[in-house]
Amino acid sequence: MSAFHIGADENGLGSRLGPMIVTAVLAETDEAGERFLSRKLPKRLREDLDDSKRLMSHTNVGIGEAWARALTEQRAGTPSELFEMLSLEGSAKLREPCPKSAHAQCWTSDGEAFSASEEQLARALGHVQTLAAKGVRVLEVRSSVVCTQQLNENRRRGINRFVSDLHAMERLILRLQARAASPVHAVCGKVGGIGEYAKFFGPLGGWLHATIVEGQAESAYQFPTLGRIRFVRDADAHAPLVMLASLVGKYVRELFMQRIASHYPAPAESPRPSGYHDPVTAAFVERTALLRKKRRMPSSCFERDGADAP
Repeated sequence: MSAFHIGADENGLGSRLGPMIVTAVLAETDEAGERFLSRKLPKRLREDLDDSKRLMSHTNVGIGEAWARALTEQRAGTPSELFEMLSLEGSAKLREPCPKSAHAQCWTSDGEAFSASEEQLARALGHVQTLAAKGVRVLEVRSSVVCTQQLNENRRRGINRFVSDLHAMERLILRLQARAASPVHAVCGKVGGIGEYAKFFGPLGGWLHATIVEGQAESAYQFPTLGRIRFVRDADAHAPLVMLASLVGKYVRELFMQRIASHYPAPAESPRPSGYHDPVTAAFVERTALLRKKRRMPSSCFERDGADAP
C-alpha cells in the first residue's frame, strides 16, 4: 500500500534582503520507502542530502541546483526556466504587484547560467534513482516566493514573518495534497515564534482538525481527508524530504539574491552580499543607497522593515 509524504522548509526567514522561500517536496512511498525514510540515510546519499546550511552557502549552490534539475528531469535549459518549473505561483503572478521600477532588480535573468558541475548533477540524478529504488518516488517539488514587499506589507497588516512562513507552508501542502489525491503525512520545519499553530492558520483556518501533540519539539494536527501535519524542531537535520526542500529552496533564494546583487554595479572583486545581517550586506546596502534613489527603487522592495536587527 502506498502513502504520500510531504517535507517542507523555509529559507531566508531572518534575512535583511531578498525573499523568503518556502519549499515543499511530495513523495509517494511503499512499505520499503516508509522504512527507508525512518532510518539513517546511507553515507553516500547523506553527503548530498542534509541541512542546506551544511552543504551550501550563498556563493556555492551547486548541489541545490543539481537536486532541483534532477527532480525536474533536466527539462530546464536555464535557471529562469527551472524557476518556472519550481514556482508555486509562477513569475507572471509574482510580478503583478511589483512597481515597474523594481522589475529589473528581481526579474532580470540576462547572463544567468547553471553552476552545478557535471559530477554534482550526475550524483543528484543517481540519488533520485536510488530513492525510487528504495521505495521513495518524488512526485513534485514546489517553492513559494514571499518577496520583500509582501513581507513588509504583511508586517504592516499585523502578519509577522513567522506567520507568513506558516501560511506559505499551508498553501504548498494544499497544492501537493491535491496532486496526491489522498491524505498526506507532512513534516515541516518548526516555525519559530509560534506555539499553538491553529491560532495562526491562514489557508487552513476553519478546517476541522484534532491536535495530536503541542510542545516545544513538535506540534502535530490531524485533518480529515487532508492528513497529518507535523511541525518538528530541527526537521531539516533529520527528515530527508525536509532536507531536500531546504536544499532546493536555498538554490531558489540565491537565484534571487544573485539578481539583486547583479542589478547594482559593484567594484571589482567585491564580495557578493548574502542578504543576511553581516558586514558585507551592510556595506552593500550603504553603497547602493544613492543609486537606488536615482532609480526610484521603493525601499519596501529592497529591504525588510525592521531589518536593522536579526
